[in-house]
Amino acid sequence: MEAFLTSTALVALAEMGDKTQLLAMLLATRFRKPAPIIAGIFAATLANHFLAALVGHSVAGVLTEPWFHYAVAASFVAMAAWTLIPDRIDEDEPARAPSKAGVFLTTLVAFFLVEMGDKTQVATVMLGARFDNVLAVTAGTTLGMMIANVPAVLFGEVLAKKVPMRALQIGAALLFLGLGLWMIADLRGWIG
Repeated sequence: MEAFLTSTALVALAEMGDKTQLLAMLLATRFRKPAPIIAGIFAATLANHFLAALVGHSVAGVLTEPWFHYAVAASFVAMAAWTLIPDRIDEDEPARAPSKAGVFLTTLVAFFLVEMGDKTQVATVMLGARFDNVLAVTAGTTLGMMIANVPAVLFGEVLAKKVPMRALQIGAALLFLGLGLWMIADLRGWIG
């Protein structure tokens, strides 16, 4: 349960103001069809984050030396800093639906590709390395993405004006920092 809840909270906050959330808003304003956009985001996230969690888990299973666990902890601290850097997206670039591709397929492909190397994908790799439960991490990170992106699709323009993105980014950064420091304290034997 810890893997699921931690993954959900970290990714939901880290996604606020992230380029994939901006893409979700852009797709919603371009296509005005929320159901296939939400379904495309869900499918893309599920596939992307399952693979990311699996990579993290696989690497953690092979690299059992203490230095690797310190590297994972340091990665969470680095993610705290990265989360504070706001993302931007080129509005002319990603969301023109090819004539033969529907909104679902366009969203699926665009979201999967934009998520590659994104903060939340990197966080999912680290969570997969941290927790010994690929399915719980995948479910948690996918739920976190949906918590952040479904409202962006449904109410994107209104939310962008009302929600203090900077405060959410700072909250996410503090969560990443806290998890990294907690892991270091645990590795040092400072936690019971």
